[in-house]
Amino acid sequence: MAGGLLLSGAVAALLTTALPAHAPAGGVFDNPPPDKIVIDVATVNGSGCPEGTAAVAVSPDNTAFTVTYSNYLAQAGGNSDPTAFRKNCQLNLVVHVPQGFTYAIASADYRGFLSLQPGASATQKASYYFQGSSQTVPRSHPFSGSYNDNWQATDSTDWAQLVWAPCGVLRNFNINTELRVNAGTTNPGKVSFMTMDSTDGDISTVYHLAWKQCPNG
Repeated sequence: MAGGLLLSGAVAALLTTALPAHAPAGGVFDNPPPDKIVIDVATVNGSGCPEGTAAVAVSPDNTAFTVTYSNYLAQAGGNSDPTAFRKNCQLNLVVHVPQGFTYAIASADYRGFLSLQPGASATQKASYYFQGSSQTVPRSHPFSGSYNDNWQATDSTDWAQLVWAPCGVLRNFNINTELRVNAGTTNPGKVSFMTMDSTDGDISTVYHLAWKQCPNG
């Protein structure tokens, strides 16, 4: 499989969503499409997701898809490798939707563990875009030390600003995430790190989908 990305339950999944409470009525499909939504993983690349360390699965209630990482860690300070301060992972997904419907990523939840020395800092960043589209949706979440605990961040997009998949054509959907750590100048001799994983594999990233009908769909 390209890039070693694992798919839980093969490459087909039923994905549905709850739309935002105040979504506009015109053209909005307030129930999930009746047919199967199939996700194929085209590629997975990046220093944060080496071969065999990322998995895609569907949530138990079928409202989102989840990406789980087992080796996504950035660190700086101490004897850290000079290139280890930044890690990234790009997922290239093919989402097959029923004819007459389109989808967008309404929100994304990220989780991990963060250990920052005093004066150190870290950033989690993500962007989302469709193949061939100039529209990107970048989001960034900064953290500062000292810090030694789990972290969580959510990217939410207003309904009017959602980037929808083009109707009537199949375009790959790209999710590019990044972790970056700066050791700072207060205590650079000690290691600071940020993960998007855990020893028990329970840390994951969840992407929530929104749906609407295409014109004349």
